[in-house]
Amino acid sequence: MEHLPSWLINSIIYLSAAVIAVPLSKALGLGAIIGYLAAGMAIGPWGLGLVANVQDILHFAEFGVVLMLFLVGLELEPRRLWNMRRPIFGWGSLQVLCCAAALAGIAVIFGVDWRIALVAALGLALSSTAIALQVMTDRNMLPTSSGQAAFAILLFQDVAAIPILALLPLLAVGTTLAGTESAETSRWLEIARILLVIASIVLGGRLLLRPLFRWIARSRTPEIFTAASLLLVVGIAALMQLVGLSMALGAFLAGVLLAESEYRRELETDIEPFKGLLLGLFFIAVGMSIDFGVLIASPGQMALIVLGFLLLKGVVIFSLGSAMKLPLQDRVVFTLLLAQGGEFAF
Repeated sequence: MEHLPSWLINSIIYLSAAVIAVPLSKALGLGAIIGYLAAGMAIGPWGLGLVANVQDILHFAEFGVVLMLFLVGLELEPRRLWNMRRPIFGWGSLQVLCCAAALAGIAVIFGVDWRIALVAALGLALSSTAIALQVMTDRNMLPTSSGQAAFAILLFQDVAAIPILALLPLLAVGTTLAGTESAETSRWLEIARILLVIASIVLGGRLLLRPLFRWIARSRTPEIFTAASLLLVVGIAALMQLVGLSMALGAFLAGVLLAESEYRRELETDIEPFKGLLLGLFFIAVGMSIDFGVLIASPGQMALIVLGFLLLKGVVIFSLGSAMKLPLQDRVVFTLLLAQGGEFAF
């Protein structure tokens, strides 16, 4: 008998795990994300060991987050986004700086080198856009005050990842003067390239995207319209990746540029099924990548570190919610959405 190809076997494993775990999780009132994570744990290296190439799957499935940000962008017209500039850049920068300062300060008190403490704190100050947005979408929280506040801060975090990455070389030890000058020149070239790509996306979106979609729509071939929608998101994600920016941020910009387009609803309908499946695969891959060996080796220490991290970040974010004058009930939800650490920390 001819052997089945590995991609077909893996597809059966992923789909079976999701079909079993997610309905069970939702029946228990735990939500779809917990079901996907549990499915990943069950089939991963520390479960039944049915899948080994976790990182490859994780990189592929991250495109689900990109598609999700594109759909979120489609719901935000440029005028509305401009009206949100204060919460995005004001409260967003305050959240990142305050959380990073608190986490770095505690780490230094416990004897961690300040450079290491700062790098770790900047990474952990950011939250998981994928988890927070999926929870808000599942519970229809985006229109609420806590959902809008959380979304604004998550959007700033995606932008903040760029200067944080640019800061890392400055914290390196033992850099020579020549090396510093060379790095400075390279950094300015990188900034120029980033600005050029963003300007190309904005101008190209304004001038080319709508006429292009009108021309494709005239062919009256639905599958080609779907292919064009996917090509748009993939192309912009690739451009952003080339200059070291967040693929999700590029997709979000593309969505905002098309938010006033007459083809917005068709784009949402075409992209939604791919987004749902890839996001599910992303959370399955996250579940598979959990290293239970570390947890088994030091369960008490790991529990204390996680609880301490969530408590410290939660206090800062709750205080921020109070300064933003969010109602108490919304403030609690706002804190829970943002208190977790994101995948950027890795």
